[in-house]
Amino acid sequence: MEKLIERFLKYVSFETTSDEEAGVTPSTPGQMVLAKYLKEELESLGLQEVFLDDNGYLYATLPANIDQQVPVVGFIAHMDTAPDMSGKNVTPRIVQNYDGGDIVLNAAESIVLSPSQFPELKNHVGEDLIVTDGNTLLGADDKAGIAEIISGVEYLMQHPEIEHGKIRIAFNPDEEIGLGAHKFDVERFGCDFAYTFDGGEVGELEFENFNAAAAKLTFTGRNVHPGTAKNKMINSIRVANHFISMLPSHETPEHTEGYEGFYHVISFNGTVEQTVVNYIIRDHSRERFESRKREFQHLTNKINAEYGEGTLKLELRDQYYNMREKIEPVMYVIDIAKEAMLASDVQPVVKAIRGGTDGAQLSFKGLPCPNIFAGGMNMHGRFEYVPIPSMEKAMKVMVKIAELTAKRSTNLTKLT
Repeated sequence: MEKLIERFLKYVSFETTSDEEAGVTPSTPGQMVLAKYLKEELESLGLQEVFLDDNGYLYATLPANIDQQVPVVGFIAHMDTAPDMSGKNVTPRIVQNYDGGDIVLNAAESIVLSPSQFPELKNHVGEDLIVTDGNTLLGADDKAGIAEIISGVEYLMQHPEIEHGKIRIAFNPDEEIGLGAHKFDVERFGCDFAYTFDGGEVGELEFENFNAAAAKLTFTGRNVHPGTAKNKMINSIRVANHFISMLPSHETPEHTEGYEGFYHVISFNGTVEQTVVNYIIRDHSRERFESRKREFQHLTNKINAEYGEGTLKLELRDQYYNMREKIEPVMYVIDIAKEAMLASDVQPVVKAIRGGTDGAQLSFKGLPCPNIFAGGMNMHGRFEYVPIPSMEKAMKVMVKIAELTAKRSTNLTKLT
């Protein structure tokens, strides 16, 4: 377990923040630096078929140690960290035997990780926590997953008495900008099913996620001197606000939970002449998701009818879909994960992701791929932390999944 933590602390020292404006894969050079480091580590451990492609996707194999036909199971994590906050010069600190009180991350800046704001901390009293210094995110999303998978593979190599089939692992770039699965080579990976280790709290097991779309709204106005603007000016900022006001005011992230969908405005930049507004649209129900997209088109038509054709240009693109429809036909992959958790003294918490995951896109590319906890909490910001026991349990679950896949192989239907 010491090696697990040593790995994690090393991985977070790499700056791997992704960049959605880059237009290349990986989107930032630091991700390839980490990928090359991981490649050398996997080779030094003795894994086979270690391959790093030009886009920063790293694959490796742990061969089976039994002769019987066993489905090939994969384990996946991503190398990038979210662009929401800096991932440069991460300075982690271990808080030993957490006492349940406030944790001062940065005294000079009065940055405090407090259970009054993050009550989940109380679930980890008595545990060792890895925290930030308040200036960066931590990177447990998803470098904890990388450390858990590699440590799990190493554990299997050191314990040949645990029988398992062929295991494939993969680490990909750019998950945080929605591009992690786009250039993932499912055929090269060669798995019957896989799991991403990219969840949060201990026990999380997710095979449902949002259907997701992105909308770019470009409002074109007409600028005239305000002193003579009557019946002439079209203020694109006001038109954009008109559009926003026509959407349900409480169908937003800050007013929804569980299976409730939303419209979320993520940027607004404008002048009288032109305003550009970006939205994301989310819903677990495919039917409601399609309805939400139709509503955007309907409101676009209303704006153009009122202010003139061409006032509003709508660019709408789907980002990913709910993986549930691809997992339900092969629910044994969920059964294996549940059994592995219970065998590792972890209570499964099956929940729907209010977001997306590489596993969703991979499932639609033919690789059923639910998501399992990696332990990180408060991800994407300065208050991110990870309890060390959570990482240890994730690693144990990964090992147990490999073992159970072999034990249950006679009852599994080979995917085609």
